[in-house]
Amino acid sequence: LVQNIEISDLKPSPEIFSLDQNMPNPFNPSTTIGYQLPEAGHVTLVVYNLLGQEVRKLVDEQMDAGYYSLVWNGMDGLGRQVASGIYIYMMQANTFSQTRRMMLLK
Repeated sequence: LVQNIEISDLKPSPEIFSLDQNMPNPFNPSTTIGYQLPEAGHVTLVVYNLLGQEVRKLVDEQMDAGYYSLVWNGMDGLGRQVASGIYIYMMQANTFSQTRRMMLLK
């Protein structure tokens, strides 16, 4: 017997791959990035500088379908605070790839 399940708490699985715009944007000192996966697969989400150099890999793992969000604290892969400026973040999952821009203001 199952009791006290609220329908509003049950989100349907996403129908499409999607990478959301980070919030807030511009940000300081951290920002939240949301994304959705309609099917399981290997997901990477990487932050790059405007020269195309990898700043930090935020996600690199097999994931189930669903809605996700993460917080980036503005640190690079070595734990150093990055400079103010525009950064690119890109998500790849199965055949899907999407890129967005964000701005860190100090």
